[in-house]
Amino acid sequence: MQARLAGAQVDALLVSDLVNLRYLTGFTGSNGLCVVAPGLRRFVTDFRYVERAVDEVLDFDRERAPAELLAALGEGWPAGVRRLGFEDDKLTVRRHARLRALVPDAVELVPAGGLVEAERALKDEAELKVMAAAAGLADQALDQAIAAGLTGRSEREVALAYEDAVRALGATPAFPTIVAAGVNGASPHAALGDEPIPRGVLVTIDFGARLDGYHSDCTRTYASGEVGEDLREIYELVRRAQAAALAAVRPGPEGRAVDAVARELIAAAGHAEHFGHGLGHGVGLEVHESPRLATTGEDPLRAGNVVTVEPGVYVPGLGGVRIEDLVVVTADGCRVLSGHAKDLAAL
Repeated sequence: MQARLAGAQVDALLVSDLVNLRYLTGFTGSNGLCVVAPGLRRFVTDFRYVERAVDEVLDFDRERAPAELLAALGEGWPAGVRRLGFEDDKLTVRRHARLRALVPDAVELVPAGGLVEAERALKDEAELKVMAAAAGLADQALDQAIAAGLTGRSEREVALAYEDAVRALGATPAFPTIVAAGVNGASPHAALGDEPIPRGVLVTIDFGARLDGYHSDCTRTYASGEVGEDLREIYELVRRAQAAALAAVRPGPEGRAVDAVARELIAAAGHAEHFGHGLGHGVGLEVHESPRLATTGEDPLRAGNVVTVEPGVYVPGLGGVRIEDLVVVTADGCRVLSGHAKDLAAL
């Protein structure tokens, strides 16, 4: 982070976003901030979390804040801090005004959002180990949730069965589980329904687990019994597109180049208008973070990135298919963390 501060031409960085704060300090509470600079590691929290900080925040000078957290920043500034970076993509206008009123006039406030996120995008081995465990746990939970089949159960019943299994295995759901059957599957983020899933439709399940703060994200599409040839064709198209995109994941290409691999294949099959979201996104302490695999994704992939690869085709009135893996970008390609098979299984 010190090297990134120099590149952003700031002397210090104020971090108030709780996810970034956890990444830098280990703090898991709901109220805190830190200031980092060469020779300065300052952490502030309120009375409720003083003892937790003793256990979690090991390499910072810990302070108990006054009644207002930001008020702690009215003093304690080394002479060398003249340009203070702040997370302009996170800080509200009101809190910025309050910060300006508190920080000495000699300290200039400089927009510096995204610095911590850029570091977070590169996972180390300890992070990858946790994320692999989260992905494996999610696979186990899904196996339990679909063991009784899909036909005749409601979307909500299947989703709750998955989330209960995740919790029983020692994690929490990474996000509200999506189960979308039949025509409901034409909506990428469909709301859960309470009607029994009929026989002969596709069922898309988007699921994940959160373990030690880190997320997994995976999607599989199943058939509730035999489905028609039109649905099978869509499924095979998405499976081919996903396989081609996975083969393109490696250090170097920009996110939009990998997105184009799947998008062009789907467009060539006549379904360009039915694939409206990006191919994928980074995953880590947040379920959606950098880098992006999308038409707007300009960041080149680097070894240590963890991204999803999730093409989809969504046809109104017919149904939808999405197949998603969680993958680690390696030195010479990628490693898939998701374990479920991708043949069209009938449940």
